[in-house]
Amino acid sequence: MKKLALFFLIIIIIVVGISYMYLNYKASYYEAQRENKQFESYNGQEIYGNELTTIINKAIDNNENNEVQKDEKGKYISNDNNSIQIDIKMLDNDKTYSMETLYSGGMDKFVQYYGEIKFKCTNLEYHQATNKVKYMLFEQITQ
Repeated sequence: MKKLALFFLIIIIIVVGISYMYLNYKASYYEAQRENKQFESYNGQEIYGNELTTIINKAIDNNENNEVQKDEKGKYISNDNNSIQIDIKMLDNDKTYSMETLYSGGMDKFVQYYGEIKFKCTNLEYHQATNKVKYMLFEQITQ
């Protein structure tokens, strides 16, 4: 009788453990989907500089909330889980700027000069471990 009770107890523990792992996986999957949705919708889309500032602000807010570390130059260090990097390639001088450069220079100045200029997301990369958005590249398409 004790062996039978012990057997059922072990089965219950195994089922509970598997259920916990499955539910944890589903929760992290849906969280990644939710976070990705706000960035993936811009892939391949043409947007104005005003909207690009919103995306940059979301990415910086995401990095701050996830406590992503910064290097000595103030740029976020890419990690394997939840960091987001955004680069902006300008036609004016054929240079690529990081979101931190634009953010530290003042988003209001960026909106003033590039608010009505169109940009297009040409590259979107994901973290291997979490499938969350890792990197976005926006290229200026009008002047």
